[in-house]
Amino acid sequence: MSLLISSRGSIAAGSAVVGTVARRILPVCQATTRTSRPSSATTSSPRPRPFSSSSLVSNSSSSSNDNDKHTFTFPESHFAYHNCGPIPLDVQTDKSELLDIYRNMAYIRRLETASDQLYKAKLIRGFCHLSTGQEAVAAGMHAAIAKDDAIITAYRCHGFTMLRGASPKSILAELMGRADGCSRGKGGSMHMFAHEFYGGNGIVGAQVPIGAGIALAQKYLEKGTMTFAMYGDGAANQGQVFEAYNMAKLWNLPVVFVCENNMYGMGTSAHRAAASTKYYTRGDYIPGVRVNGMDVLAVREATRFCREWTLAGKGPMVMEAVTYRYGGHSMSDPGTTYRTREEIQHMRSTNDPITGLKERILERDIASEDELKKIDKEARIEVDRAVVEAKESPEPELSELFTDIHTKGNEPLFLRGCTPDETHHFSAPAPGL
Repeated sequence: MSLLISSRGSIAAGSAVVGTVARRILPVCQATTRTSRPSSATTSSPRPRPFSSSSLVSNSSSSSNDNDKHTFTFPESHFAYHNCGPIPLDVQTDKSELLDIYRNMAYIRRLETASDQLYKAKLIRGFCHLSTGQEAVAAGMHAAIAKDDAIITAYRCHGFTMLRGASPKSILAELMGRADGCSRGKGGSMHMFAHEFYGGNGIVGAQVPIGAGIALAQKYLEKGTMTFAMYGDGAANQGQVFEAYNMAKLWNLPVVFVCENNMYGMGTSAHRAAASTKYYTRGDYIPGVRVNGMDVLAVREATRFCREWTLAGKGPMVMEAVTYRYGGHSMSDPGTTYRTREEIQHMRSTNDPITGLKERILERDIASEDELKKIDKEARIEVDRAVVEAKESPEPELSELFTDIHTKGNEPLFLRGCTPDETHHFSAPAPGL
């Protein structure tokens, strides 16, 4: 069964129309018809289930070891290209990497679930944007990049923050504005940072030129690393995005511009906001790739392809990951006034990235269901523990409001607060002042 999001705006699975989205994208759960070669343990391969985005070709026995190689074959519809490509459709991985990727997605899902509950309990205030449903983008990219590569993204950033090294406790504490938060309780949902992770940015599209600047520094310092500058389809029409494209190409910067296309900019479907929804072609003179963003292994391969392109000195790339968020734009948005509940449920039941990877693993006996349940349980226990510990963290001292504004040694004499009596002096005022 393949998912078709038609140009007339209907999602259809077979003949069942379940909602409106507004544009055609690549099928996201189309299984290939290739079967595996007989192994010593079996004479034929099980037929892939509808969830499986690709079939498995494996020469290993059914009892998989951590280092046994397994070959996955993607359908051609998983990728589209603009002045580059193609990406190989046959890719290899092993049990250890598959379980790591599954674990990362499970932790992100649990973290976002906990954030949802804390917001509804009024322990998280202000803006809060969850990435439930989009876990394959963060986990797939993380599986293909180096530790010292840089990422900068918009406000749907909790999963990226965790994968780049922040603990669940520090993320949840930050969401609640507590002192143990990864930004000391001063940033909240949209302003989180970790190793070579530059946020979490609240201004739509503003992080894209900053990402180009990070790539400029990497090239200037000859670091041998690169940057992923991420933005959503809602930010894709920002002028500063195209200015960043231009400078990146002029200077051949090692940057990949990643459009995380979840098909809605807030409550507006992409086709109502953009004359062209082929975001991977928007770079014009910059090559581009579109990838099925609900397939974590496809995201890994597209990320690897784009990363190698930039590090080879060929200049920037644009990568569009077609994905879907289950919740609203933010916690204040129910997400059902501009799309139907049936549409959301259809995407959950046929395209969920975690379930898709789980079924790939199980249908080929790469790991047992008990092993995957153990990972799910570990994620639940660790995140639940982090919730308790984050709640126990105190609020930051008022003096913390005046820190991290200027680099040490470059502070002004004083900084005014909201009222005159809140003025903070970085050094003793001169007599008479």
